[in-house]
Order: sequence, then C-alpha cells, then structure tokens
Amino acid sequence: MQGAKTLNTLASSLWGKALIGLEYALRRSGPMSMAPSQLGAFTKSDPSQPHANIEYHVQPLSLDAFGEPLHPFPAFTASVCNLNPGSRGHVRIRSPRCEDAPAIAPNYLSTDEDRKVAADSLRVTRHIVGQPAMAKYRPEEFKPGPQYQSDEELARLAGDIASTIFHPVGTTKMGRDGDPMAVVDSHLRVRGVAGLRVVDAGVMPTITSGNTNSPTLMIAEKAARWILTGA
Repeated sequence: MQGAKTLNTLASSLWGKALIGLEYALRRSGPMSMAPSQLGAFTKSDPSQPHANIEYHVQPLSLDAFGEPLHPFPAFTASVCNLNPGSRGHVRIRSPRCEDAPAIAPNYLSTDEDRKVAADSLRVTRHIVGQPAMAKYRPEEFKPGPQYQSDEELARLAGDIASTIFHPVGTTKMGRDGDPMAVVDSHLRVRGVAGLRVVDAGVMPTITSGNTNSPTLMIAEKAARWILTGA
C-alpha cells in the first residue's frame, strides 16, 4: 500500500525502533501504547450464513510468520478467524511423566465447510480492500496472491499461512452423564475424581462466536459460587 505509515516502515531500522521506544517512554503514546490489532469486525463469510461467522483482526504490519522480520514495504494484515469451526483435533498424553508436554493435533481445515469458509473469507477481504475508500492507498495483495481464485487454491493457501489466535476450548468439555467425551458435569466436577473441578475454557462443549476471555470469566464466577456454597 502507499501513502500510509505502518509498523513495517516505522520499525524498519534501529533508529525507528529507538524513536518508538522514546515516544512511549516520554509520552506513553505511539505504537508501543497500542494493541497489535487496531481494528476488529464481525461479518458473514457469505450471505447464506445465518449470523456473523468470521471475525477480523487488522494489524498495521505484515510478516511471513510470527517471529519473522517485518516486510520491507508498508502493509497491513487482515487476519480473519472462523468463529464456528467444525474441524476437531485431539490432545493426548505422551507418557506417564507429568513433565512431558501432551501431543496436540488441532486438525485445522479438516472439514469441507471449514475449507469453504476459509476461501470465502479471503474473497470477503478482497472485496473490502477493493472499496473506493481504500483506492487512494493503492493496496496490492501480497498473500496469498490475486492469481489464486478457486476454492481449492484459497483453502490450501489459507492453511499455509494460517496460525492460531490462542483461543482453544473443549479439551475437558461439559456434558450429560451418558456422553463418553464429557469430562465434567453441569457443576464443573470431574467425573470419577472427588474434589476436583475444571474452571476454564476447556469446559465449553463448543467455542463461542467470539473471543473466549469474557465467557471464561463468567464460568469462573459461577464456579466460585458453587465452590463457596458446596454445590
């Protein structure tokens, strides 16, 4: 894009990084005073969806992957998240040692619907960036690239550049007594283990259509009352 300042240009040199740090130290303003995502939005990946099923996080920067250097040209990243994924992964114990990390396989984009949402989301992004209000900035698509148009191409490339946004749920889901996958009951008590509850986003049977922080706080408040009253 042209005619706009982004972190790619502001932080492209040691001098630029120093100025960013100095501005924050003296004025508590500038890039260091802001969250990475400057814009969020909820919308539908296509009109047939019954409700908003994708969420945007827009950042004034771009890079190949988290931890990699910023690109040497001004750019922004429109990260889009499928709020109701159907793909299911697993978390499994690697060994009897509690020090060993579990084996986690998220299985992203493993359903036809999730792949369709991924492809449609890229098309929605292209439509938004192509609006007249953006024309003066002359935006050009860097990834995945305007030459890719089919559902299959866009879904595959979405998988290549995708990353988690760290909102996992459902590893210890709540459910009815007859559900073999339900770890906790309606009061968050772990079945078969006395005196143990799980109080976090893991108890959600399915993910909420948005960020998980506020729902998790509500779960914790409810659990606190149960624990204090012995429920």
